[in-house]
Amino acid sequence: MEKYVVFLVLALITEVIGTVSGFGSSILFVPTASLFFSFKTVLGITAVFHVFSNLSKIALFRNGINKGIAIKLGIPAVIFVSLGALLTNYIPLEEMELGMNILIFCLAIFLLFRFNKPLAQSNRNLYVGGILSGFFAGLVGTGGAIRGITLAAFNLPKDVFIATSSLIDLGVDLSRAIIYVSQGYFPKEFIGLIPFLILISLFGSYLGKLILLKTSEKVFKYLVLAVILATSIVQFINYFQK
Repeated sequence: MEKYVVFLVLALITEVIGTVSGFGSSILFVPTASLFFSFKTVLGITAVFHVFSNLSKIALFRNGINKGIAIKLGIPAVIFVSLGALLTNYIPLEEMELGMNILIFCLAIFLLFRFNKPLAQSNRNLYVGGILSGFFAGLVGTGGAIRGITLAAFNLPKDVFIATSSLIDLGVDLSRAIIYVSQGYFPKEFIGLIPFLILISLFGSYLGKLILLKTSEKVFKYLVLAVILATSIVQFINYFQK
């Protein structure tokens, strides 16, 4: 019981940070949940949790959705998340966990050196960003940072950034949740967590919105970088201590 309480408290923290950073909570939620559950179970819980998380953000920031960007980035993301999710049935757990750590670390390094050099505002980058973010979300549980890097090129206001990202992520999470559940990644014993995850998604997103109201655009961007860097360092330490 104590294990689940600690997990839910940490889930709330990742939801708040994920809302404020704009990348969604998976970049923190996946490594956090992997401390408590097997990695395939983490994939299932993450997908189910984020369906509710994204619905909460869309409701809170619904006036800010950029439909054109959402379609161009979202369609390839949904297609390739399905491919990545199906491949998890054929790749060993250790390789998937290592892949997650490498992805987060590479994203952190990329942002460190290109933080003030956004990608070009092009349809090509939207399509490529959708493909990569969707594929890695399906394969290792997190692709929001890649989507965030792509969206950052368009200099979207905070509310538009979050609402658009959440709409795309909703399609991604619904797609992979169906595949994960069909592959047994969400055992029946965890169904009781769903009501708590719904409450966390609502409360965490709301707290994140309140924080955003008092956060400048510059602080917002640096917070995103700090979250990814900290997560990548902690994950590598945990992985090599096993």
